[in-house]
Amino acid sequence: MTDVSSELQPEAGAGVEAQRLENLRRLQALGCQPEAGGFDALRSLGEVRAAFAENQPARAAGRVMTIRNMGKSIFADLQDATGRMQIYAGKSHLPPEQFEAFRLLDLGDLIGVEGEMFTTRMGEPTIRVDGWRLMGKALRPLPEKWHGLRDVELRYRRRYLDLIANADARAVFARRAAMIRAVRSFLWDRGFVEVETPMMQPQPGGAAARPFRTHYTALNADMFLRIAPELYLKRLLVGGMPRVFELNRNFRNEGLSRNHNPEFTMLEAYVAWSDRRGVQQLVQELIQAAAREVCGGLQVGRPEHPLDLSGPWREAAYGDLVRECMGGDWFDLTLDAARARAQARGLAVDPAWDRLLLTHEVYEKLIERTLINPTFVTRLPRQLVPLARRCADNPELVDVFELVINGMEIAPGYAELNDPLEQRRRFAEQAGADVQQIDEDFLTALEYGMPPAGGLGLGIDRLVMVLTGAETIRDVILFPQLRALETPG
Repeated sequence: MTDVSSELQPEAGAGVEAQRLENLRRLQALGCQPEAGGFDALRSLGEVRAAFAENQPARAAGRVMTIRNMGKSIFADLQDATGRMQIYAGKSHLPPEQFEAFRLLDLGDLIGVEGEMFTTRMGEPTIRVDGWRLMGKALRPLPEKWHGLRDVELRYRRRYLDLIANADARAVFARRAAMIRAVRSFLWDRGFVEVETPMMQPQPGGAAARPFRTHYTALNADMFLRIAPELYLKRLLVGGMPRVFELNRNFRNEGLSRNHNPEFTMLEAYVAWSDRRGVQQLVQELIQAAAREVCGGLQVGRPEHPLDLSGPWREAAYGDLVRECMGGDWFDLTLDAARARAQARGLAVDPAWDRLLLTHEVYEKLIERTLINPTFVTRLPRQLVPLARRCADNPELVDVFELVINGMEIAPGYAELNDPLEQRRRFAEQAGADVQQIDEDFLTALEYGMPPAGGLGLGIDRLVMVLTGAETIRDVILFPQLRALETPG
């Protein structure tokens, strides 16, 4: 850190920040310049605490979270990602200048200590400090100790403060990391190859969504952040890679909500020679394996409202769920009568909607949110999933599932369409007059022959919500997208 005499001058009335700058000056005068190097042979505080043994040497580092100055004795708590450890600095155990410098520490400062372990009269495992180093100076005060960050918006905008102040937030992201490791391990153990496909594409595809547009200067070409990796992963099936998956970011230029973030993490996996039932079983086993790894069992979420992920998971046809909700004659009603019935159920109906869009609005607003325990919704209208194979007994439906847990779609999957002629017809129907939307390169790949396959997507952020009981997707994404703050004036 630069000598404070020439930088970071406090403004008049800066209060706490000014005092911290003054403490830094005094520390520097005592020879305690924040160090840029590491702290060798270091174990986490959790490991130090677990290996506690009376009178044994110890080294530890962390952030100072509490200080209790008793004159000739100072107790403090250090914190890292694994927990806390009490330290004790006594005037009789440190050189005078080091003890005097220790008295100038502020909450939030980063230090490394070495000394000997002992147990206080209160029974607390503690490190008696025989030497210490200042590793980083906190020039701003931390959030209020006992209550953490009450301002939810501030928690998201300054996630680093949220992680310092809130053990629950740290636990959520530790579980997220453990879940991603479990997902990868599950697929690797079953012979899947992890791949990477372009995140900047000349043509968006693989889902119906508004893309983010950018411009590639070197090629003088418009490009798009991908909305899904599906069409590239299927090219790999054509190329002879029978089990592939990608775990990475997708981008959709759409709204923000409790369940939606425009930048999100998605798993997509494809299995050659499989079908919808094959990947349906695969995703159930994968989620259950992740739950056991992260939660220790199949009861997940909040203890007061646990979700049961044990099987068998329910399977229900899309049309049957709509009839249960809207009446057995729903699909026989005229469009005007269907609109009136939907409005009577409290739905806002766009007059431009046809029967398909009206029915899907019923599903999304009135049905999906009621599916709490794991439910595979199957046999959707073909127009909703243009990349899926038709059902053998009804060409107006496709052989798909949408896995819904706790009222959210967690994972779609289906028997992949591998007929290039039918795929061209579907793309043309979807594109309408805008033929430039048709991905000719993908169709060319299909014309070389793609094996029958099952494919699935799994929303990683939403699955973390299920496993941890988080109420909003912002709680499980370290840096969620937020509206820009208004600037004064």
